[in-house]
Amino acid sequence: MTNLKNNVDVNSLWGLVLAAGDGKRLEDFIQHTIGHKIPKQYVNLVGRRSMLEHTCHRAEKLIRQSRILIIVSRHHLKYAEVRKQLLPWPKQNLVVQPANKETGPGVLLPLMHIYKRSPEAVVAVFPSDHFIWEENRFMEHVKLAAQKVAGDPSRIILLAVEAQDAEVDYGYLIPTHDMGHFDPDGVWTVARFIEKPSVCVARSLIKAGALWNTMTMVFKLKTILQLVKAVRPSTYQHFNRVLEAIGTEAESDTIDEVYRNLEPVNFSKGILEKIAVIYPEAIAALPVHQVFWSDWGSPQRIMDVKQKLGLTRSCTVRSRRTLGSVPRQRQFA
Repeated sequence: MTNLKNNVDVNSLWGLVLAAGDGKRLEDFIQHTIGHKIPKQYVNLVGRRSMLEHTCHRAEKLIRQSRILIIVSRHHLKYAEVRKQLLPWPKQNLVVQPANKETGPGVLLPLMHIYKRSPEAVVAVFPSDHFIWEENRFMEHVKLAAQKVAGDPSRIILLAVEAQDAEVDYGYLIPTHDMGHFDPDGVWTVARFIEKPSVCVARSLIKAGALWNTMTMVFKLKTILQLVKAVRPSTYQHFNRVLEAIGTEAESDTIDEVYRNLEPVNFSKGILEKIAVIYPEAIAALPVHQVFWSDWGSPQRIMDVKQKLGLTRSCTVRSRRTLGSVPRQRQFA
């Protein structure tokens, strides 16, 4: 197996796993499936690992564990299963936010912790509720994105996959006209974001070459903080207070106070979309080829994907027809 860590500066590359969401749309499905409520990322929907554990295992293919942070919400810790899954991780790798204020704070809070330890870091961000079939191939694209960012730290690179149908719950990335013709790896500048379009709009976007946004992204830490400061100065000031307090006796109280005064901010719509409008060259997309990806945000999507991939109750996959070259059979661990 190829060592994904080769040719990557492991001393500057950090990982951030987003696990602070509550998964409201899957609450009833989870309750019916396992008999009690718990956020979806802690549930074994495929194999013997939870979605969070699959994501962390995937990130560790490229990034050393000591440089992977996991962000969770405080109320998640009331579940024994959550505490069990987090137990193998060192305390300094876990960032606990007081409340769920959407993905904006969910990204920015752990970024402050990374900045405190490694201000020159390049960061790869991984949502914890996504299903990815060809994990090694996907992580090769993350590795490429990290190398690209190291060479040009002015850009945020989003991994994007081919849109298979008019999915109304996904975000779409619309390319500029050059479509990466001047980049040998096919990276292109994002002209616009469209979040959760109607079916008609989604169909027109697919015809225009738009890709699904996986929200797996890679960026230079200093770059994203400078851009957040420019497009959302009040949000930046809140988290600058957090940065100053980290490592002091005031850390916990400061974070609690900041979160009490925070308005929820969606990272994609409230931050990335604004950056794309004001700084159109700052956000790029890296198309991910021959990888099956799905955001498991709804019960129907989970069931559709399992049926499409032939997932059996024993968690063995017998794939008849999937994206890319897929082994006929695979056992999830």
